[in-house]
Amino acid sequence: MNITVYLGACEGNDISLKHAVRAFGTWIGTSGNTLIYGGSRTGLMGEIAESTLQAGGKVIGVEPQFFVEREFQYDGLTQLIVTADMSQRKAKMIELGDAFLAFPGGTGTLEEISEIMSKVSLNQLSAPCILYNWNGYYDSLKALLRHMTETGLSSERRQKGIFFAENLAEIQSILTDAWQTAGAQEPMEKKVLQ
Repeated sequence: MNITVYLGACEGNDISLKHAVRAFGTWIGTSGNTLIYGGSRTGLMGEIAESTLQAGGKVIGVEPQFFVEREFQYDGLTQLIVTADMSQRKAKMIELGDAFLAFPGGTGTLEEISEIMSKVSLNQLSAPCILYNWNGYYDSLKALLRHMTETGLSSERRQKGIFFAENLAEIQSILTDAWQTAGAQEPMEKKVLQ
């Protein structure tokens, strides 16, 4: 399974988040899955790439040209795809992904996972969309989605593929269920609906 992960180019100020990122990267590497991520070497992005590679996993980075020109890319990835801009980067990461996960991050992370949430709710993408609610980071977003349904501006049906995971074990369980539901095909069929 190609797991597209969105997370920050900063590390944040709580070392336990870095440890959680590295633990998930190690799981990707040891479980035979492939990490798809933004391609940078800085912050949490660098941590997940490094931990996945160290665990023997494959890592595909998708980096826009202007970041490569500033030498932000992680050298030594399995594959580095360079795009013309951020829009092409986001589209390529969606194209490559079988499942989508957002760790706590900044405005870029929020923008990227919001696009996945929208595609899932519109049935344009049939893949798990997971927000890692580490230390309650996404509690406010979870409450907002609930408020959308309460006011009739969204529905539980539209939000069915959006998950909030409280820990790494829950993330792994959601991904395992998605894999089994897809019939554990080799490779997993791309679940983008036309």
